[in-house]
Amino acid sequence: MAKIHIPTPLRQYADKHATVEVNAGTVGEALTGLVSKHPDLRRHLYTDEGKLRAFVNVYLNDEDIRYLQKEGTALKDNDSISIVPSIAGGSQDIDEVANLRIVELNSALPTCCCPACCC
Repeated sequence: MAKIHIPTPLRQYADKHATVEVNAGTVGEALTGLVSKHPDLRRHLYTDEGKLRAFVNVYLNDEDIRYLQKEGTALKDNDSISIVPSIAGGSQDIDEVANLRIVELNSALPTCCCPACCC
């Protein structure tokens, strides 16, 4: 039995479960079992071609499966699988900038190249 840890943003598609236990021999079988139990997760984890999405990172006991045997990585009882979506981006929202403290705002501004051009 392996335990799959569901990240907070995806829990709404897994009946709000933080973890789901599945019987499986490999990481790929475990993920298949997960989406069988919670079909709404499929579109968030897999492409239309059935490949694990590039921004979805999967760890087996804190090891990235990309450096193991990927989805073919064998499981043992009590293994722990973590799904970690990549996070990127920023905000162009002026309201967010308005709420920054001076220290935060200064660190976000470009640094002047010389004292003569700084106001």
